Amino acid sequence: MSDVARLAGVSAQTVSRVAAGSEHVRPDTRERVLRAMNQLGYSPNRAAQALRRGSFKTIGVLTQQIQRTGEALTTAGVLEAATAIGYAVNLIQVEHPASEELREAVYRLSHQAIDGLVVVQAGQAGREQLALPPSMPVAVSDSTLVDYYPSASADQVGGVREAVTHLLELGHRTVHHVCGPEDSQSALIRKATWARTLREAGRDVPETVSGGWEAAAGYEAGLRLAADPEVTAVFCANDELALGLIRAMHEQGRRVPTDVSVVGFDGLSLGEYSFPPLTTVRQDASLIAEVAVRALLARMHPDQDSHIPAEVAGADRPLGGRLFRVMPELVVRDTTAPPCERRDKARA
Repeated sequence: MSDVARLAGVSAQTVSRVAAGSEHVRPDTRERVLRAMNQLGYSPNRAAQALRRGSFKTIGVLTQQIQRTGEALTTAGVLEAATAIGYAVNLIQVEHPASEELREAVYRLSHQAIDGLVVVQAGQAGREQLALPPSMPVAVSDSTLVDYYPSASADQVGGVREAVTHLLELGHRTVHHVCGPEDSQSALIRKATWARTLREAGRDVPETVSGGWEAAAGYEAGLRLAADPEVTAVFCANDELALGLIRAMHEQGRRVPTDVSVVGFDGLSLGEYSFPPLTTVRQDASLIAEVAVRALLARMHPDQDSHIPAEVAGADRPLGGRLFRVMPELVVRDTTAPPCERRDKARA
């Protein structure tokens, strides 16, 4: 440490403050000390620091199948939010949360010197599978664990209602649905809300088409639905399904949106550049992740004040509370239109 202090032209105490992440150091001084540390290859003893300040400045992140778009976007948001407040992240993923695999993953994380845990996605896993030490602070995103820990997620019910209602108001008699996987809590919520919205509107609830989260599953579903001339509107559980379905419709001679209207969910940027541009429900994964991290921080440090953006439902409650909802937005583009019969009547 004395070598770093000498090279940076500061006291050893200042070097110690910078190494500990203290805010009581001028930015130019901090930068000079960090450059000296890097030049000399100095690495602070994190274990000793943790003993002194009672914190490892590290959070664990648990997610399911990070290759999935929703999980990837939210996890990236957690990494960004944690870095912004000076925390490192230990990340681990599981393929099948409702299994012994989750218990083993949590065991490994809880023994990696973390201060708290953010569960991005754990499917249908219950608290018994999580098996955390009782003192471990936890915040969650989409999973059944929202009943037990502070959570941040999109208002999926509101988003699905808006998507289905949009299609019904265009004049479609009903709306078909391509589902996400059965092990996803988000997919189950979207499926249940789609069906409930149709029933409340007095419309027939068609048989669902099983999918996944991938465009290939949407393509297969599109081939099946394209063969039914009664299909005029489809709500897909995510954007990738919707894009795969649109390709299948085009290949089978069903024009989008002339013959079939399509709505996705997630609001991926690539949907803006598809042909035609995709109507979708956009959810703010970065904001969801930020709120989850801040909710965790409030559990880790109840005496500190953390701010939740005003547009988040529940922001007026204490951060240690249960549920924070980020409102999604229906983005209407070119894959939705009135059904042919309604347009023909309007022209007549």
